[in-house]
Amino acid sequence: MRKKVFLLLLTLPFAAQAQRTPTMGWSSWNTFALNINEEVICSQADAMHSSGLQAAGYQYINIDDGYFYGRDENGRLRIHPQKFPRGLTPVVEHIHKLGLKAGIYSDAGQNTCGSINNPDRSGAGVGFYGHDQQDADFFFKEHDFDFIKIDYCGGETWGNEWKMKMDERERYTAIVHALQNTGRKNIVFNMCRWAFPGTWGADIVDSWRTTGDIFDAWRSVRGILAENLYLSAYCHDGHYNDMDMLEVGRSMTQTEDETHFGMWCVMASPLLIGCDMTKLRPETLRLLTNKDLIALNQDRLHLQAYLAERQGECFIMVKDINKLYGKERAVAVYNPSDTAQSVSLSFRTIDLGGNVSLYDCFSQSDFGTYAGSVQLTIPAHGTKIFRATGETRLDRTVYEAECAYLPSYQELRNNQTEPSAIYTADDNAKGGYKVGWLGKSPDNDIKWRGVRVQKTGRYMLTLTYFCGEDRDISLEINGKGIGTFTTHSRNWKKPATMKLPIALKKGDNIIRLYNAGNWMPDIDRMELQPQ
Repeated sequence: MRKKVFLLLLTLPFAAQAQRTPTMGWSSWNTFALNINEEVICSQADAMHSSGLQAAGYQYINIDDGYFYGRDENGRLRIHPQKFPRGLTPVVEHIHKLGLKAGIYSDAGQNTCGSINNPDRSGAGVGFYGHDQQDADFFFKEHDFDFIKIDYCGGETWGNEWKMKMDERERYTAIVHALQNTGRKNIVFNMCRWAFPGTWGADIVDSWRTTGDIFDAWRSVRGILAENLYLSAYCHDGHYNDMDMLEVGRSMTQTEDETHFGMWCVMASPLLIGCDMTKLRPETLRLLTNKDLIALNQDRLHLQAYLAERQGECFIMVKDINKLYGKERAVAVYNPSDTAQSVSLSFRTIDLGGNVSLYDCFSQSDFGTYAGSVQLTIPAHGTKIFRATGETRLDRTVYEAECAYLPSYQELRNNQTEPSAIYTADDNAKGGYKVGWLGKSPDNDIKWRGVRVQKTGRYMLTLTYFCGEDRDISLEINGKGIGTFTTHSRNWKKPATMKLPIALKKGDNIIRLYNAGNWMPDIDRMELQPQ
């Protein structure tokens, strides 16, 4: 259940689909931008249908900007007569006849991103603003689209004629209302605000963009991954962090393409192909249809891999698959650096005991069975992704701060004037990141949810933090206050620890740290050991 009744009401049209997996399909922007037409879109649908991509799970053909031609005297959208001389209906019908689904694009403000500063002014004024219900009906009652991406260029001061800064939450919520009123119950809604919008996003949409636009270069993929390594706590209940469309199959190396696609899969991002599907290279098609990687993305647990350990330049990511807290897990060892790295993957790090069997998801073959650990060499820009199956499942002992849930987290406004904690890269932190700017209000806290133990009993909680002065932390476990404790680090660059004996119940627990009135120290990690 949602915490707030009004948000529950907003999500009713999507509630029946709340457990759907990340969207798989194709989007026109990366390759074609505004240069689209009926032939382009229909030929891409044909290619998805005939190439094996549809059989692998890809469903959506998304028209991403560039189809507009202003509005008529009644405010009704007009479709570009040269690009789509028969309108959009024949295109949607063609897509549907192939057993695929049709996606469309607009903006929460006055103008779409592609229409701003574009010499062809036929796209001006075609955003949703002022036409919420009219446009929702146009797309979903008249044309029977199945998906919509809503951008935000027109919601910024530079994107509308009134130089007005709109409120993201108000605009996207109003659009949800309009989608409700169409009577459609199965619309997939992607919010594109180019940054993590706030935890409210998961209450009203299926997925939300977390970064600026991707582009066809390794530095773009690496940057997007860096911004998503700490967002696993916000992927839940069939709602996903969207790392943007795929650039696989364009100009990057095969190793970079594998990392790009593999990490998008293990981190449960929507998979929207961005290349020209009529010109797929064989190696690109093999990668995009890799059933083992796709299975990690489409897993019924709907989880994003979280950061278990940083080792040198490499990040070890892990998540449950098939069964929550089971003996099978997905593991990715990701190397963003420009040199090959040696990694010792300890199975204790990924909470598996006994002999552990590894299945290589890229080669789609057994990698071997090992006891304790395995030595790996990860090439520059490379990743290894395994299904790991252990003899036993161990309780997790290390909880990095970057895996925690911050109820006030957002990336749109100054986090100091409107107190909201942030994740910050820090080489002095064990996992490479820490959480800072906590406190000042009860809601600006940090929570580790799903702290699962197999036995009720006493545990030692070791908290690692950074603090240049004395600051207080209040501890709460399962909604019960435990006490308030003063930190004594006096050094913002050197970590310090605090040990607190606590009691946990068998099963899932929630551990919360907060300070309702003042700032807290920066938090690195929490470790738990049974007493």
